[in-house]
Amino acid sequence: MTARTLYDKVWQDHLVDEQPDGTCLIYVDRHLVHEVTSPQAFEGLRLAGRKVHAPDKTLLVVDHNVPTTDRTKPNPDPESAAQIAYLAENAKLFGLEYFDEFDKRQGIVHIIGPEQGFTLPGTTIVCGDSHTATPKTSSSPSSARSVPRAAPATPSNMPARRSMHSPWKAA
Repeated sequence: MTARTLYDKVWQDHLVDEQPDGTCLIYVDRHLVHEVTSPQAFEGLRLAGRKVHAPDKTLLVVDHNVPTTDRTKPNPDPESAAQIAYLAENAKLFGLEYFDEFDKRQGIVHIIGPEQGFTLPGTTIVCGDSHTATPKTSSSPSSARSVPRAAPATPSNMPARRSMHSPWKAA
């Protein structure tokens, strides 16, 4: 019997389809979203007339554009304020759970997932944030692309693969 790593087991448990060229479709359990990489994805959904496929598996949090100073004052950066406002608007429009800059659960997107029990062992998670691009023992890698897709992964005994599934598909 060949020993399998935890990563290999999670991958196999989420594998939906594997093509002869090694391209794989994996099921994504959860999606973490922040204000910087999500505007393009939300705009694509709006233009296509689509909704988020699994809103209960999607969590939005402001992260990168939140001032570290007094948050009761207006955000001094107009572009940051606009990105935060657009995330709030999308959260409401698409019916998604949202931690705004005044929510005590708000924080760094790749930290709040485990803190809030959203990121669970054995699950696959997609997050458009560069800090989450490294595979973790209990989750799949995620991407820094604006369209939520998992990045290429290399399990210990499998060729390089890519995910093509996300909770952002047509409903």
